Amino acid sequence: MESGVSSLGPGGPNGLQLEGDTNQQQETAAIHPDHTVIKKTVIVRTDSSKPGNFLSFLRKEQAAHERPPSYSEAVPGAEAGQPPGDQGPSTEEGEWTHLVAKQKQQLDGNRQDDEDRVTWTNNLDFLLSIIGFAVDLANVWRFPYLCYKNGGGAFLIPYLVMLLLGALPLFYMELVLGQFHRQGPISVWRICPIFKGLGFCAVFVSFFVSFYYNVIIGWAFHFLISSFNYKLPWKDCMNEWNDPECAIKCVPVIDTENNITYSRLYKSDLNESGILSNITCQEARSPAKEYFNKAVLRVHESEGVYDLGTPQWQLILCIAAVYCLLYLSLFKGVKSSGKVVWLTATMPYVVLTILLLRGLMLDGAADGISFYLSVDWAKLRDEQVWIDAAVQIFYSVGAGFGVHLAYASYNKFHNNCYRDCLVTSAVNSFTSLFSGFVIFTYLGYMARSQGKDIENVADQGPGLVFEVYPQAVATLPGSQFWAVIFFFMLIMLGMDSAMGGLECVITGVMDEFKDFFQRHKISREIFTGLVVFSSFLVAISCVTPGGYYVFNLLEIYAAGLSLLTTVFFEGIAVSWVYGLTYFSNDIHAMLGHRPGLYWRFCWKFMSPLVLAGIIAIHMVDYGPFEMEMYDGKTYKYPAGAQWAGRILALSTMSCIPMAAIYAVVKAKKAGPKKRTWVQALGVAITPNYENVQDDNNARLTLAHYKQL
Repeated sequence: MESGVSSLGPGGPNGLQLEGDTNQQQETAAIHPDHTVIKKTVIVRTDSSKPGNFLSFLRKEQAAHERPPSYSEAVPGAEAGQPPGDQGPSTEEGEWTHLVAKQKQQLDGNRQDDEDRVTWTNNLDFLLSIIGFAVDLANVWRFPYLCYKNGGGAFLIPYLVMLLLGALPLFYMELVLGQFHRQGPISVWRICPIFKGLGFCAVFVSFFVSFYYNVIIGWAFHFLISSFNYKLPWKDCMNEWNDPECAIKCVPVIDTENNITYSRLYKSDLNESGILSNITCQEARSPAKEYFNKAVLRVHESEGVYDLGTPQWQLILCIAAVYCLLYLSLFKGVKSSGKVVWLTATMPYVVLTILLLRGLMLDGAADGISFYLSVDWAKLRDEQVWIDAAVQIFYSVGAGFGVHLAYASYNKFHNNCYRDCLVTSAVNSFTSLFSGFVIFTYLGYMARSQGKDIENVADQGPGLVFEVYPQAVATLPGSQFWAVIFFFMLIMLGMDSAMGGLECVITGVMDEFKDFFQRHKISREIFTGLVVFSSFLVAISCVTPGGYYVFNLLEIYAAGLSLLTTVFFEGIAVSWVYGLTYFSNDIHAMLGHRPGLYWRFCWKFMSPLVLAGIIAIHMVDYGPFEMEMYDGKTYKYPAGAQWAGRILALSTMSCIPMAAIYAVVKAKKAGPKKRTWVQALGVAITPNYENVQDDNNARLTLAHYKQL
């Protein structure tokens, strides 16, 4: 076809004109109003349209008056029914015909994707879903504790530094990968087959985490149901499960004549005089602590991880309710889960606000907030503070679980995932800080009412939300109401993250083994039921009397190092092996602008360095695995249990080298006999939709790795 101009009608639709140019390179390009750009061998002209200008200073260039191409034009092998690697029509005539047909339906402002993949009903469904996954229980039970422990307001400095240099860039990277390639966390690594093990690792981690994470939501269900009693069961020490150490308040009594110190233990509000006891106030336990550990978990009936006992039917029903809700939310994909998040992602903020307003009226609330935000600049010289900040923000943002990849794969091709990334990160950090105000108003009140220092009241993890906070609300007028809305909030916070974790598993496996599911006619509804039910069966082990030992083992080893390793190699795979130039072009095709120097520098250098440091510290910081029990004793896990946890962690991380070896061997066998192992490596690191020339593979040259 000769160079020239062809109009689609008088000036074409919306003034569209196409110009052929047979001398141009085949590169992904955007469609610029009033500008000429290259799409394979075609130059496209369109009328003007004005883009947004959201934080443009972070962009490499502000592509004014730009409208990017459709998914099928930008992504190689994306045409409907076209397998990866097939570049479509090889002639210029075929490319011309293809583009003209597409422009008629896609350049009217309502472009349709060529594939039949389900998409979110609207962008808010997606945004609320990733916010809901990022904002979880850790925002309530871990961040406030870390903040007061590591210098109060000073902790925000390392927290924000680690967010900006590490977690935020990698979060954005995952959203871009998922949205551009529209594949789950396993299949998306067609861009670099040697790293496909990262997808399997992420899927296994998410599945293993569901074994214990959903049990936490089950505990919250148990407390929620118990909150409807006429009297909260953890309100006083007059129950059958209470020990002599139980007290709602403990006051030291000094006998000056005999130089002996006693304790006056108050068992209930009606016990105004208290009971003199030799039990010290340090040994005394709150009714909520005993209710959680003895009435709910029944850990006193087990001697350790090898003594599980019989599952408790009450907790089985609670976690069964959780898994039923998860199935109903997930079985239709994003069309069903996208509606659920409107409740689960927004309701916690309503409840937190109500709880904060009530907490500010309590005596001692100001002391709690002051303690929460008191600044200790000297803490910034402690390396552990920076480590805590890095670990907290990486886990909180949720990169590495594969969930963001899975969710983003259901986006429309031109969705502004750049904006979604910034909004989600800001909301996540705000929620962490805001929940700290809520928690510490009640901790200040509790410390004032019990005559204790706040540091002797504050706790983290399940101990904060199932022991400390319930005890605080039990002393309030209308305690049942405050307990109900608090545990309802915990359920909402947990459900979002639980949905995301299982969605990663479902999307990842069904995308990777699509042919298998189609051949055997296994629908999403059936596979979702299989995943949910299998996770439920394993979770039952955590609701036995010895289940808390299993829970703690899974919490330490199921994600931990595996998650950090996955995120680290994700950054290496995309920024170094796939190449920042290609990745920037992908972003340009979707959003109309390329990432600025900040993003590219963090992707290539800062984020991997931060993660490498955290991983190194984790690997050398392994000591005896111990757990503090409710009665103050310390349980040391036996060597066999510790090795079981390490094997669990290795089972996920081993996917990375195993898949890499498989990719190289496969490339060696699939190629000509003269293909060397180095050339096979080159094939394994090249996207499977690109034609590879063994003697001229750009990804085996030094110039490729100098890209920034």
